[in-house]
Amino acid sequence: MPEKKHDPERFNSPEYLAVLGDSLTSQVTIFNKNAFDQMQAIAAEGYPNEVCGLLLGCIDTQGWQVHEVRQVNNINTERAAERFQLDPAGYQAIDRDIRGSQLEIIGVFHSHPDCPSKPSPTDLESAWEGFLYPIVSVYNAQVADVLCWAPNEVSKKFHPVHVRKAPL
Repeated sequence: MPEKKHDPERFNSPEYLAVLGDSLTSQVTIFNKNAFDQMQAIAAEGYPNEVCGLLLGCIDTQGWQVHEVRQVNNINTERAAERFQLDPAGYQAIDRDIRGSQLEIIGVFHSHPDCPSKPSPTDLESAWEGFLYPIVSVYNAQVADVLCWAPNEVSKKFHPVHVRKAPL
């Protein structure tokens, strides 16, 4: 595991702490091991900028099953090291590509370069209820950890989601 720098103070501010729910969701995320590994590789390769992409799979009453991840361009070029904006054209292209398949878009992942894998107020503003939001923490181009989050419109918070990796 890479040596972590001190996390930016903003992650301990009341604004940032206010978006974190303390209760684990009842649902779980099951990642195909290849998809989980690929998500981490994309995040490490994109360092020192934030990278983003889509989770493809299915959702049921148990939670999210992630079968595949696909990178989408971060079109926020002015603040790429600390913000991402998913390219709408990339989203639409992937949506078209999976039509008629068993897959659907079930979430958005992104990286936090030199920051913890905790969501920010900005992340919450753009989150969609029902989607899964993994955040990959990357320090010195190495993945430190991955945490998954689900937004809750009632509490206006992200709640942590338990992750399991399925075999190939």
